[in-house]
Amino acid sequence: MPKQAAAKPALSAPRIVAAAAAVADREGLAGVSMRSVGRELGVEAMSLYHHVAGKEALLDLLADWLMSQVEHPAPDGDWRGGLRTRAHSSRTVLSAHPWGTSLLESRRSPGFALLVGHEAVQAALRAGGFSVRLAAHAFSVLDAYVYGFVGSEQQLPFEPGGAQEMMGELAPMLERFPALTELVAELVVGKDYAYGDEFEWGLELVLDGFAAKLAEEREAPDSR
Repeated sequence: MPKQAAAKPALSAPRIVAAAAAVADREGLAGVSMRSVGRELGVEAMSLYHHVAGKEALLDLLADWLMSQVEHPAPDGDWRGGLRTRAHSSRTVLSAHPWGTSLLESRRSPGFALLVGHEAVQAALRAGGFSVRLAAHAFSVLDAYVYGFVGSEQQLPFEPGGAQEMMGELAPMLERFPALTELVAELVVGKDYAYGDEFEWGLELVLDGFAAKLAEEREAPDSR
């Protein structure tokens, strides 16, 4: 008897979102459509509408899928360790999916995973002694730093570890820029400089700033 073809897994919203992520990873966010996701799954686009209302709903689910992969801090009082963990996790997730930052910034409907993350950060900061207002400031600054750094990494005109090669190409021009020439000579030429290493240095500077503001707040309890 001829072998029967294996049945395709049933369609579901999680399968559709995973397929959308695969399309975005390969083609960018602009490549995500109900039709392209249907092709990824080997089905007609119309069959997706039984599980996802349309493209905008799919993008909302995709943003939530992205945020669900970020590790959140625990409300155990170790706010610094918790924020450090979240920052590194966010960077890893967003670096793996270069379309992620622009997607998150474009959505207006917060998903469940996003709200879970926001709640976890706020709770961790409050448990660490931050006032509501200072916690809000810290949360905003932390995400701005991570998103901005990831964006800068993605725009670099060279691959990781390729700074020295790029500087070699620019060498004829460097004499016009003495400060940059000094930087290149000190950090790049003959060194193993990698821009990504700046992340940890900058993150600690941000966390130091939070700690200083927390100390100020504790010294002025009436301002809480």
